[in-house]
Amino acid sequence: MTPRNATIDRKTRETEISVTLELDGTGSSDVQTGIGFLDHLLDALARHGRFDLELRCKGDLQIDDHHTAEDCGLALGSALQEALGDRAGITRFGYAYAPLDEALARAVVDISGRPFARIDLGLTRERLGALSCENVPHVLSSLATAAGITLHVDVIRGDNDHHRAEAAFKAVALALRAAVSASGFDDVPSTKGTIGGVG
Repeated sequence: MTPRNATIDRKTRETEISVTLELDGTGSSDVQTGIGFLDHLLDALARHGRFDLELRCKGDLQIDDHHTAEDCGLALGSALQEALGDRAGITRFGYAYAPLDEALARAVVDISGRPFARIDLGLTRERLGALSCENVPHVLSSLATAAGITLHVDVIRGDNDHHRAEAAFKAVALALRAAVSASGFDDVPSTKGTIGGVG
């Protein structure tokens, strides 16, 4: 496979983001979003997916955390889409379970070219640190939208919302690692011969 990396710069009136992603990395990450728990989740995604990730975000946190969380997901998804190129030689599908103490999460990924996300984390707290719990699944759905992937994530059990959220991101990391890994074939894994369109 050719090198699979991307750098994305995304600037709006709400956020300014720079992302550098290397799919065939070691799990090294340097994430600074201004929201500690979001940094923690994205670090887990990079580390367990074995992606090298550098992400910087300056967002309008004086308003709230929504724009920063959403736009970090969109920028990371755009980097993933670009780094994948034409998708030739990838496995395409991936699934994984990840536990964190009493919590257990499942993630299923299809590098399909069709953006869809069904995320059910069952979080009950209002916030985890400075990150609103409603924005935890929103990061994942934003990533799926921008990357053009199908993503299903469920937390099957767990009492602690920190554990539930972190287990979900770890499961996504492992499923993505499997989906983007080399299949051993050179073709695009689709009956259509291409991945990226609707249908």
